[in-house]
Amino acid sequence: MSIPPIESAALAPAPTRVAARRPRAWAWAGVAAGGLGIATIQASMLTSVNWELTAGDAEAMLADAAENQPAFLAFHLLAVLTMLVLPVFGAGLGRRLDAQSPAGSLHGPVAQAGILLTAVALLLGSGLDTQFALGLSEPDLFVPESAAFYTDWVATIPWLWVGVGLSALALAVSSLRHRSAPRWLGVVSLVLGLLVLLTGASPLQYLAGFIGPVWVLVVSLGFALGDRR
Repeated sequence: MSIPPIESAALAPAPTRVAARRPRAWAWAGVAAGGLGIATIQASMLTSVNWELTAGDAEAMLADAAENQPAFLAFHLLAVLTMLVLPVFGAGLGRRLDAQSPAGSLHGPVAQAGILLTAVALLLGSGLDTQFALGLSEPDLFVPESAAFYTDWVATIPWLWVGVGLSALALAVSSLRHRSAPRWLGVVSLVLGLLVLLTGASPLQYLAGFIGPVWVLVVSLGFALGDRR
């Protein structure tokens, strides 16, 4: 019985390993978060009471809000869904920046932290819905002043998207300085991130709610469709 030479086994070519495509589920989660975030803001606007007719009258505000119960319920569903997918996008973005940024860089952790802050704002913004939105079918059970406060809460807290401004600037710096992401994503993040931070830092901080979800949607689409790394 012959034994094959050891040299031939050692010199045999190793099997070729095909590079695995990086998962993009986190980017598609961001697409969902951006779209849902825009819808959340629109639903919040639909819950607004008629200030011209109810100004200074808590009972009138309660009666007006009771007529908008479907909008409050839609707002709750959209806000919670947005809150649930935002952390997935944040984790993926943080990992993506960590993989391409210099060792020890803070870009990834800062980007993830800003998105988590926004998710917390949405969690708190929808936190009173169980008490009020479900009970608006029986407005007589409420203290009018409490219900009036709730309408202000829904119209303010879920709009606090200033955290994603921090995420946008982290992405911008990482992209433009270290080429860790496509350059156009860095430019878009720089412009929108500055707008989010400037509006969020102003007394009209809720205006960040108009811009933040748009940044999430645009950037996540960029990573999902146009990023080849």
